[in-house]
Amino acid sequence: MTIRFAAATIHTTGEDVDDPSVSSESDSDYAEEDNNFEDWVSDQAQNQSCRSLFDDKAFPSATAARAHDKDVHNFDLRTISAKLELDLHQRIRLINFIRKHAPTPEDVGNLTGAETFFSSDEYLIPQIEDDPLLQLEMDDWSDDEDLSSTDQRPAPPADLPSALRQMQLLERKLAQAHRDMAEYRSLVGQQFDAGRFAEIISEPGPSSAGGLLPRDDDTHYFSSYCENDIHAVMIQDKVRTSTYASFILTNPILFRDAVVLDVGCGTGILSLLAAKSGAKHVYAVDASDIAEKAEQIVKANGLDNVITVIRGKVEEISLPDDVEHVDIIVSEWMGYALLYESMLDSVLQARDRFLKPEGGVMAPSQCRIMFGLCEGSEVLKERIGFWSDVYGFDLSVMANDVYEEAIVDVVGPESMASEPYLLKDLHIKDITTRQLDFTSQFTLVSTTPKRTKIHAFILYFDTFFTTTGEPVPPEVPVKVTKEGDVTLAEVWPVGGKAPPQRRASTGPGLKQKEDKRVTSFSTGPRSQPTHWKQTIFLLRDPIHAEDGTIVTGSFYCKKSANNSRELDVEIHYSVRQNSETTEVGETVVQIYKVR
Repeated sequence: MTIRFAAATIHTTGEDVDDPSVSSESDSDYAEEDNNFEDWVSDQAQNQSCRSLFDDKAFPSATAARAHDKDVHNFDLRTISAKLELDLHQRIRLINFIRKHAPTPEDVGNLTGAETFFSSDEYLIPQIEDDPLLQLEMDDWSDDEDLSSTDQRPAPPADLPSALRQMQLLERKLAQAHRDMAEYRSLVGQQFDAGRFAEIISEPGPSSAGGLLPRDDDTHYFSSYCENDIHAVMIQDKVRTSTYASFILTNPILFRDAVVLDVGCGTGILSLLAAKSGAKHVYAVDASDIAEKAEQIVKANGLDNVITVIRGKVEEISLPDDVEHVDIIVSEWMGYALLYESMLDSVLQARDRFLKPEGGVMAPSQCRIMFGLCEGSEVLKERIGFWSDVYGFDLSVMANDVYEEAIVDVVGPESMASEPYLLKDLHIKDITTRQLDFTSQFTLVSTTPKRTKIHAFILYFDTFFTTTGEPVPPEVPVKVTKEGDVTLAEVWPVGGKAPPQRRASTGPGLKQKEDKRVTSFSTGPRSQPTHWKQTIFLLRDPIHAEDGTIVTGSFYCKKSANNSRELDVEIHYSVRQNSETTEVGETVVQIYKVR
């Protein structure tokens, strides 16, 4: 199938036409159809704002955006398409790949054309509605199969029969362009969402005529937090809850007389702690039915004069009593692999709407996504090997899809086969929702003492709290909590005993101490396990590593197109046996769902 985006001007190639005559009626019909098509091209490609492929700048046309990318980023879309000999399908996929994963111009320049995304239907769906780069004129694309880059505009016809022949040729090409556009719409509609695609190209079709209901990613998410079990799991996670309690209760100057917003309050445990630490008022917000129980809990603890529970989405609610800004936003928003469930998006909207511009504090203030090599033989045995012999039967077909799903599980510290690598550093005070879809390069060096099979990558996160909200210096290590640590017992009653009471201090040096104090916890294998566990990405083919083996690559993370609460992860990697060798193995690509 050949697909073309219709052109505003189509050059003839001088091919013969059998019928030299065209009726005046068909001429008239053609002219009307041609004008409509010209209008469509003008609207879609020439008069539409177009964003650069590599930054946020917008330009009045696709041509201007391409010129900007060439001048500023030293990247020419036409040149890379010619270099890789891309057909139209592949060019579309390349543009959508760049839009989706935001690689650097250098990364795109290093593509070979053999990458898997060049044949993936996923990248036929436009990443930006009405993307003018996908609607460039055929001249701009220089398609060899129809037009060569050296074609010249034909001379005006010398007589009426010549003019009619040229008009009939143009009519044929125009009709083919219409058919190709309809065929492309049908293909994308079958693979993805025909209604959405019809909206994207601004041409209403049968799939959109009836109107599709908006996709709902929230109902199941919020309803999952209505039950007791999930809150019991979170509160009983001593690393999680005790670290929040430690930060709130050991920083009285920060919380005293502060107005606090608790986003996704659940049972209200963080709101209760903030009230206990001296907060003037706490607004506890949750969109699930758990808000009703939170309100009862607040009353049962005699704090309904300090804590106000608000049922609703933080993106939609207003704070009562004409409150416009809060001093502190506290939230336990982290999910598996840190970003699963996309609750951070809501927290950032709350920050932008309600946190006071100067001196406002986000708790936590910073999270680091850590990445490493994982020996992973136990996970492989439990998730893959198990199926090969079930009561003497081979059920290994059940293991095929396991490699496509990220596994959330706990592994021991001995499974780490490299030092952790900082994949993404999130400063909650400044980061934007757009930056939560990201691409990061990584270099992992094997620390295994002997030749070992590496069966997985491992991902976890470290979380930091500061009273200033400023970034934690890189040299400050995360707190690795061990079972029985004193700091854990101080804020968590053990064996029914009350935690030790500390006399409140308000001396002049207390604020300085608070400003320098960093509270943190890790979800990594070297720390006491948390309910987040670790996220394991099993490899279809293990890496044969020894001490010093180097694994380099790229990590792509983006919200799923099918459910914004889920994550799509793509890992590209290659192996070099040690720092002394220059030979690098083939690049391997694996794609995972985090859900």
